[in-house]
Amino acid sequence: MRAFLPIVLPLTACFVGSAHAQEVPTPPLAPAPAIDPGADRISVGVGAGVMPSYIGSNESVVVPVVAVVGQIHGITFNTQGTQLTVDVIPDSGKPGWKLQAGPVIALRLDRNSKIRDRAVKALGKIDAAWELGGWLGIQRTGVVTSPYDKLSLSLAWQRDVNDVYNSYIVSPQLEYSTPLSTKAYVDFSLGADYVGRRFGATYYDVTPSGSAASGLAAYDGADRAGWKDWNANLLVARSLSGDLTHGVAVFGMVNYTRLVGVYARSPIVADVGNPSQWSGGIGIGYTF
Repeated sequence: MRAFLPIVLPLTACFVGSAHAQEVPTPPLAPAPAIDPGADRISVGVGAGVMPSYIGSNESVVVPVVAVVGQIHGITFNTQGTQLTVDVIPDSGKPGWKLQAGPVIALRLDRNSKIRDRAVKALGKIDAAWELGGWLGIQRTGVVTSPYDKLSLSLAWQRDVNDVYNSYIVSPQLEYSTPLSTKAYVDFSLGADYVGRRFGATYYDVTPSGSAASGLAAYDGADRAGWKDWNANLLVARSLSGDLTHGVAVFGMVNYTRLVGVYARSPIVADVGNPSQWSGGIGIGYTF
């Protein structure tokens, strides 16, 4: 869900989801400690990632990553890159069905800086776009591997509020996560992005004046609403001290995004970029 930048590290899965990890059944001679999965906790993660210089680029840049995720009185929140997501429906931490909903606030920086390709850079930078929206989902805890794995289906909607592209993005996502032990965790998700007409025109069209400045062919094919991409994400985490509900943990993530349709045929993708976008990152976090 909420696929804002390819390299956003979904620490919410690593730490909020891991609130259930300590309850994986253990042998009778070694009972699990009594830890409340609904207890308040905050996690902070830092790391480094590699991502395309713009969405559609065939060149990569190294970026720092800082993320915060927490649960207070059952209300969860997390930052992913430059996006903040909140689930305002309290989570008790118990197995079963749960409705999810809340606001999304994001800052879109695509084609705003770190552009490596000279032709695309000659098109000029695009202003940072502030986005507001919301999301709705349903989640089942206790699915396949244990009473504590999770399967969720969600839909997010957001649009810019400072008229940079004056349009919207709709992002459905299917996600599965499970604790492998009290110290290891895995999260996998599949998602897609449907964008409004002016979004495509802003980020993927090339105007005649832009063509003259960059040498790229003029293009107006992205000036329509449609499916922009599909994406897959894998996150793994391993505790170094304590368990995944407290102490130090390391994490790694890989993301694949495939641009499709008129967006993949844009000159900034087809001629000087690549529709296949890989990104990844590693980091360390602390939960208290």
